[in-house]
Amino acid sequence: MQKGTISVQTENIFPIIKKFLYSDHEIFLRELVSNAVDATNKLQVLAQRGEVKGEIGDTTIQVIVEPDEKRIIVRDRGIGMTEEEVLKYLNQIAFSSAAEFLEKYEDSGIIGHFGLGFYSAFMVADKVEVVSKSWTQKANAKAVKWTCEGSPEFSLEKVTKEDRGTDVILYINEENNAFLEKPRLENLLDKYCKFLPVPIQFGMRTEYETVGEGDDAKEEKREVPNIINDPHPIWKKAPTDLKDEDYQQFYRSLYPMAPEPMFWIHLNIDYPFNLTGVLYFPKLGNSIEVARNKIHLYCNQVFVTDDVRDIVPEWLLLLHGVIDSPDIPLNVSRSYLQSDTNVKKISEYIAKKVADKLNEQFKADRKVFEEKWRDLGVFVKYGMISDDKFQERAMNFALLENTDGEFSLINDYKEKIKANQTDKHNKVVGIYTQDPDEHNALIKAAKNRGYDVLKMNTPLDNHWMQHLEYRSDLGLLFVRIDSDTLDKLVQKDEEKTSVLDEKETEQVKVLFKSAVGEQSLAQVECSALAPDDLPVTITKPEFMRRMKEMQALHGMGMGELPESYNVVVNTNHPLIAEKLLKMKKKDEQSGLAKYLYDMALLQQGMLRGEALTSFVEKTLSRL
Repeated sequence: MQKGTISVQTENIFPIIKKFLYSDHEIFLRELVSNAVDATNKLQVLAQRGEVKGEIGDTTIQVIVEPDEKRIIVRDRGIGMTEEEVLKYLNQIAFSSAAEFLEKYEDSGIIGHFGLGFYSAFMVADKVEVVSKSWTQKANAKAVKWTCEGSPEFSLEKVTKEDRGTDVILYINEENNAFLEKPRLENLLDKYCKFLPVPIQFGMRTEYETVGEGDDAKEEKREVPNIINDPHPIWKKAPTDLKDEDYQQFYRSLYPMAPEPMFWIHLNIDYPFNLTGVLYFPKLGNSIEVARNKIHLYCNQVFVTDDVRDIVPEWLLLLHGVIDSPDIPLNVSRSYLQSDTNVKKISEYIAKKVADKLNEQFKADRKVFEEKWRDLGVFVKYGMISDDKFQERAMNFALLENTDGEFSLINDYKEKIKANQTDKHNKVVGIYTQDPDEHNALIKAAKNRGYDVLKMNTPLDNHWMQHLEYRSDLGLLFVRIDSDTLDKLVQKDEEKTSVLDEKETEQVKVLFKSAVGEQSLAQVECSALAPDDLPVTITKPEFMRRMKEMQALHGMGMGELPESYNVVVNTNHPLIAEKLLKMKKKDEQSGLAKYLYDMALLQQGMLRGEALTSFVEKTLSRL
């Protein structure tokens, strides 16, 4: 038996490996199975080049758990190692055989790069054995067994092994006994190895088959190999070889409980970086809640992470699917990702592909695009707010919807309303509502004046509108329909004359201040409006309301902003100018003022609880 010392710089290398090589101990399984895949891929490359004579046979990788022996075995029938190769590759930490093989055989699909992956085994095992036989050795030749118990010391001996390939045997320590549970191990294989390019077997599974027909039919069961991966995922196939059903089936395999996606993008680029993948547009409705961890990052079909914040722009985290790039290493820091030029290019490429796909969908069938806008608008608006380049591209397909369900591109809508809705500062004013039902009376009045009213009812709209307003080239301004009286929504230089004199106006103001009550934060103002405008209007100043909505969206810790609003009394309305002031009794005047104020609150959806009940009772008594 030969003995020796592993070539390392410090005696403390193993404690460092156990604690800090990877942030999560479960990564050991990914690393060892990836090594087995590499060994198999190397053999296949050699066979394709004619260096391996004869058939290579079954190359399925076996993952075996033996709880009683506290062992996990990863077994491959790949290239194997000679004694010299074991000494060279296992005893020199960070000397990767994959890197050396890649230099000799480019484009071979080898996963590993650093040579540290094997040592992740010592994060969970007290002892590791490697039994290997090289493809170059004769059938009756001895294999080699390497043993290490988590220190720089190792042993090497000759053993008997029939087949070529390598067994990596882990003797799991007490601290990591959970990895000996079959369901836990199967979940990890599904997570990390689901799409590895070589079949991976984890024990056997039972299949049931109906044999015979009619009364003679009976169900038979049989044991079959439990292959846990799909070696040929759709993102590795050419889009021309795939149907819509293939993409939909793959989506269901990733997200079994999710609704069908709207459409998808097949990524495939090999210059200036390598990237493949499929990204799906899920149905989100009006939700801005980012569904995190829905894009899975792979490196040569090995799962890396589902936290892709530093690879995909944040607004695209709403997408679902898979991206695979060998240019992103398996184990890197966030600072590396944030500074790496390839990662930045990948991010820009994905954003452009998304814009191109949306534009393509819009041009291909605008009606269908409009029907999907409720879901698509979340992506588009979020992207326009977050990414200047995407914003410019999105001007070709970003839509505005009015309360009649009509859709317009932003610039087209501006042209449509410009004649009626340009204010004295030459700004085109987009009037909007976040609740068409609540603002029904105001919308009707606006339409009677020739105004168009937009529907802006998603949590993103507040930000999106402001973003569009900041663009000096658009010259757009947005005001909510209840932010001011109808004649002031689009500010003009025109002024109307009140039919009331100063004393009568003050009398009306006092009556409505009393109706509003001293505890309210409402401000009463009298305004000379058109006689056919509403007698009393509740308005909520645009600036304060936007601030309040932003506070709610971001959960700002600055305290609840007060619910302030204006009570605008139309001094030219007949109910004010004639009926109210001609009432002889004070309580009758107060009653009508309170009734008109409550009616305005009701139109705004602000009358609730006991106040609403009281209003209904008084209304019924008037009938």
